[in-house]
Amino acid sequence: QVQFVESGGGSVQPGGPLTLSCVVSGTVFSVYAVGWYRQAPGKQRELIAAITIEGRTNYGRTSYAASVKGRSTIWRDNLKDTVYLHINSLKPEDTAVYYCNGGKDLPQLEARGASDYWGQGTQVTVSS
Repeated sequence: QVQFVESGGGSVQPGGPLTLSCVVSGTVFSVYAVGWYRQAPGKQRELIAAITIEGRTNYGRTSYAASVKGRSTIWRDNLKDTVYLHINSLKPEDTAVYYCNGGKDLPQLEARGASDYWGQGTQVTVSS
């Protein structure tokens, strides 16, 4: 079984940056892609960024949702089994609980739903 633990959230002023961390533990060899998701109050959880796991390297193909593309970067540290998400120019609409999860490929990440295992998430609040 694989566990995902998110951290790094907090209160940020509009326009500020934030970096979130996702530590992956357990049977990590079964994970070939990791995604960052967010769920705003009253809205469905959405996949906003993903990275593939290319062996024991830090390399990975990345993809982003339109809502964060151009102001976000996802990357991984293989030695730490950690995936990071940095977001610039934060907006009030970025306020949400942010989660990470993994799977065998991008389609599986996109298919993750409420019935899947999710960690506690980390709250991000953007307000002045």
